[in-house]
Amino acid sequence: MRVINSKEFVPVYLRTYEENKLKEKAEKALELLDKPCGVCPRRCKVKRLNNQKGVCRIGRFAIVSSAFAHHGEEDVLRGWRGSGTIFFSGCNLKCVFCQNWDISHNVSGYEIEPKDLAKLMIYLQEQGCHNINFVTPEHVVPQIMEALPYAIEMGLKLPIVYNTSAYDSEESLGIMDGIVDIYMPDFKFWEKESARKYLLAPDYPEVARRSLKEMHRQVGDLVIDENGIAKRGILLRHLVMPNFVEESKKILKWIKEEISENTFINIMAQYRPEFKARNYPELSRRPKLREFMEVVGYAKEIGLKELDKRSIESGKYFLEI
Repeated sequence: MRVINSKEFVPVYLRTYEENKLKEKAEKALELLDKPCGVCPRRCKVKRLNNQKGVCRIGRFAIVSSAFAHHGEEDVLRGWRGSGTIFFSGCNLKCVFCQNWDISHNVSGYEIEPKDLAKLMIYLQEQGCHNINFVTPEHVVPQIMEALPYAIEMGLKLPIVYNTSAYDSEESLGIMDGIVDIYMPDFKFWEKESARKYLLAPDYPEVARRSLKEMHRQVGDLVIDENGIAKRGILLRHLVMPNFVEESKKILKWIKEEISENTFINIMAQYRPEFKARNYPELSRRPKLREFMEVVGYAKEIGLKELDKRSIESGKYFLEI
């Protein structure tokens, strides 16, 4: 993993702002709300500028569920002062096992206008957070882009983390080129039928693969500073699911061959049957230790070099072999 001097790092969005390109990007983002909506791959037939709502259930303005210094993220994000997370309500996926279903399926929180979203970013910066971490941003890219110029003018200077399911539209990712410093996608399923059944999005695997390639093109492999804090690049998450070891292997193999053997990957053990998961026998338990270790072992076997140590060394989630 490449190391850079933190004093020399400049968030990419500041360069875009200085080159007078940010206004044009924000305008293009707002146009996506009213085509009708083209912000995400769903392309719902609604005009969100008129506050109409599609699958994500979010209209003209973003809805924020919570914002705080998160000390539970990966070490390279949380450091010792936390990652400045802003959790957006609503979602363009309908995962039957969603662990945050209370804010993604049942929209909750408060509607926020651009200047107030900018103030929220500055508040997290003033708390000492290492970055601004947008959680579930896929459906609110225009709202983020509206707020960013205000935040820059207020003094924002932290890296931006785009914490996504990878179900992003090509248009949105194009707009975020030159804005995002760190992409944190979550690659869920490899097979179309699995995505149809559990995410209600049969095109998810295809979209995720396309999105990951574009994210890596924009920011490359993960780069950290002398303190071990991420500054730029991709951090990939993959949640090991019960009974889906083979799909996990296909995802990891593709990452090695099509993205980079140096992709920083957090292989996660935290799955638990939440929301509607118990209605699906194959998802109604936690993964077994042997399933998790088989996935981790495969990642090492094929030569993926940057596996998150904290997730690999953890065995606290397993109740049986």
